[in-house]
Amino acid sequence: MAFCNSCGGTLEAGARFCPKCGAAIPMAAAIPATVPAAPAAPPQGSSALKVILILVGGIVVLGILGIGTLTFVIRRIAHRSHIDNTNGNVKVETPFGTVQSTNNPDEAARNLGIDSYPGARVLTGNTATIGGMHTVTAEFESDDPPEKVMAFYTSRFPSANVATKDQNRYTIVSTDKKNLITINIEPQGSKTRIKVANVSGKNLAGDTSSD
Repeated sequence: MAFCNSCGGTLEAGARFCPKCGAAIPMAAAIPATVPAAPAAPPQGSSALKVILILVGGIVVLGILGIGTLTFVIRRIAHRSHIDNTNGNVKVETPFGTVQSTNNPDEAARNLGIDSYPGARVLTGNTATIGGMHTVTAEFESDDPPEKVMAFYTSRFPSANVATKDQNRYTIVSTDKKNLITINIEPQGSKTRIKVANVSGKNLAGDTSSD
């Protein structure tokens, strides 16, 4: 509170003249009018934190939805799939195609569609049909040396490509419009391991002409 220097009267805040005697009030003695303080700006960190929490929440929700969808799809596939195991021959039928394994040498040879090496023992045989592609793989074992096995298969595929590695490892590749046959021959101890794969499908080699 301020007082007039002339009459001692009480001065109001911001007054330039004494209301009692009319004397001018020096600027230094005047009481400035109260100016309301500006509201404090909200801290920037709180807004950024809210945005981060919203983003994290959205990611969590999407993740939960994705897991739920994936679980639903897997259950539908499992429900529509059928597994048959007969004497070690396993056949799996799914909505996407059929996968089958066999330990029967005659069946493995029939599935491959090519001659098996005489006297070779079948180790594994698998077939898979997905869409328009049919894949057959089989693995055999023979007591004959690799070069003798290679000679047998090169006589069956005279126009095939033959790659040799370390003088006793061979790869034979034969292709036509609808088949890709790969034969790998390599020593396995005192035995020879033969791996044959036949991938077939319409116009496999890119041929667009009609049959």
